[in-house]
Amino acid sequence: MKTRTVGTTLPVLEVGLEQGDRIISEPGRFSWMTRNITLQTSARTAGATGFLGVVGRALSGGGLFMNEYETSGSPGMVAFAAKVPGSIVEVQVNSGQTYFIHRHGFLCGTQGVELSIGFQRSLGAGIFGGDGFVLQKLGGNARAWVELGGEIVTYTLAPGETLQVHPGHVGMFEGTVNFDITMIPGLKNKLFGGDGLFIANLTGPGQVWLQTLTMPNLAHALEPYLARESGTSSPVLSGDSGNSIGGAIAGGVIGSVLGGLFGKDD
Repeated sequence: MKTRTVGTTLPVLEVGLEQGDRIISEPGRFSWMTRNITLQTSARTAGATGFLGVVGRALSGGGLFMNEYETSGSPGMVAFAAKVPGSIVEVQVNSGQTYFIHRHGFLCGTQGVELSIGFQRSLGAGIFGGDGFVLQKLGGNARAWVELGGEIVTYTLAPGETLQVHPGHVGMFEGTVNFDITMIPGLKNKLFGGDGLFIANLTGPGQVWLQTLTMPNLAHALEPYLARESGTSSPVLSGDSGNSIGGAIAGGVIGSVLGGLFGKDD
């Protein structure tokens, strides 16, 4: 199996499959493939062999079903494009080794990859899209690719060394790292700090991958360009004429994109 990552801001992963190779991805990740690649959708894959395993994977953001790609004979290729500006990271998962990645971070993996829910905590309505804070657990014995938002900053933590991180910037960390979420101290910090109510504590030993782009920040940046319920026009497309049609179209398109990122079925 040969792979290459093309692009910078919105990269795409191309996977070349030989006879006997198989790649597994979440639903909705497929971008393009050659004619001789076959697709099969299955619930019992990526380490989920029973009902509870399938439900746990779905709760982590992986979905009830997964897609499996393989070649029908001659070598072929399947590609998976990033959904948001960022990077695609390859990790080698060995038996007994685990990684924890942010919700929807799993892009694809080879046969033998195991995906399940690794951490879930309710942080109140309206926080992190009302779903609480969820991490995916990546295990098994396989190669896997993870999508992280924005730029990536890595740290190798020594035993007992702690890094405090805004939860949205937690991209991925090794299973040896201890992870916990606590509230930001101080009433004024909570009410007027503007950085949310919670902070993630990552304690070594192990490596952590932090992402500079968070989904709430992306949504906040796009919000001024979305169509208002009042029908006011978008400042980008309406022009001097005040025509609201362009704004409505822009809002509809961007709304569809955000719907794919934060849809209820994810």
